[in-house]
Amino acid sequence: MNNFTFYSPTEFVFGRGTENQVATLALKHGAHRVLIVYGGGSVVRSGLLGRVEEALRKSGLPFAELGGVQPNPLDTKVYEGIDLCRREGTDFLLAVGGGSVIDTAKAIAAGVAYDGDFWDFYVQKARVQSALPVGVVLTIPAAGSEGSGNSVITNSRTQQKLGIREPELLRPRFAVMNPELTYTLPPYQTAAGIVDMMAHIMERYFTNTPDTETTDRLCEGTLKAILTEAPRVMADPQNYGARANIMWCGMIAHNGTCGVGNEEDWASHGMEHEISALYDVTHGAGLAVIFPAWLTWMASHHAGKVAQYAQRVWNVPDNGDQRAMALEAVERLKGFFRSIGMPVNFRELGIEHPDIDLMVKRLHVNKGELLGCYVPLDCHATKEIYELAL
Repeated sequence: MNNFTFYSPTEFVFGRGTENQVATLALKHGAHRVLIVYGGGSVVRSGLLGRVEEALRKSGLPFAELGGVQPNPLDTKVYEGIDLCRREGTDFLLAVGGGSVIDTAKAIAAGVAYDGDFWDFYVQKARVQSALPVGVVLTIPAAGSEGSGNSVITNSRTQQKLGIREPELLRPRFAVMNPELTYTLPPYQTAAGIVDMMAHIMERYFTNTPDTETTDRLCEGTLKAILTEAPRVMADPQNYGARANIMWCGMIAHNGTCGVGNEEDWASHGMEHEISALYDVTHGAGLAVIFPAWLTWMASHHAGKVAQYAQRVWNVPDNGDQRAMALEAVERLKGFFRSIGMPVNFRELGIEHPDIDLMVKRLHVNKGELLGCYVPLDCHATKEIYELAL
């Protein structure tokens, strides 16, 4: 196990009706002027935005609003939010929504305090030195951004989809998590969120770091919990217990708990970002295509941890043939993804003729000559993996 620092100060307020505490929490964490960041019409139609607004009014907290954040969030909305915060004197961001909304709020929070272009952080020209505090009312369990210091934004001019990781500055101060707020999610969005959280765990699990039994077991246990609860959620979207477990799994998957002491991989996420940047597909659906392809490639190049995953997560018998065990795990993973309505190849994702050469070129421009750590992938390897996803 490697040396590590694990810092996770977010206050999680979980359960029915917890959104009613949002104003109290904002005041507790130092808010004086709030910018509410949200996405499309669902938080408006459900009445959630109105309840949040009313709670802030009753508490005497002035607020402004920034709506219209889209999936695969764009830099244009971040620039708009930075300008709005500066005009309004905002000192606290409140994200009401899912990962795209939260990631946008984090980017705004970092950008307000920076004299240059916030995109400098995402292309590693600068590091975040200070940021406004962020609070969250979560409506989509998927990205785990409610518990992480990560943010992913797409540049509308260059079509680069890039992320930053700043756990000390960008972890939300609080996250309100009411599973009932997820009851009306469309099945496709629920399923894509399930894939996303599984991928967050697997990016941390597939490592060459030795002696990580505790972290491995945390990953495996959370994956098995997802495999148990996902069919229940898909069959009965208003099953509170299943929704609650899935929501908490999404947070655990990405707040760092499942990666302590590990060198993490993240090649599959980098590869998917090129798909969703070019074709604007749902991130979780893109991961459902890429991760089985990545695992298939690994079965022939570095099967050991994949065979362990096969045995411990998918109950594949240990027959001494690690490659065969790994490939069986891939088949079971693909079967699970299909069972919840997710694609497992480019055609099912709606991309008949993906431009693989362009994706490979952009990937290595954005991420460097080698990608990942379980097996460092050069441009020939990533092309092979994209081709396996055909």
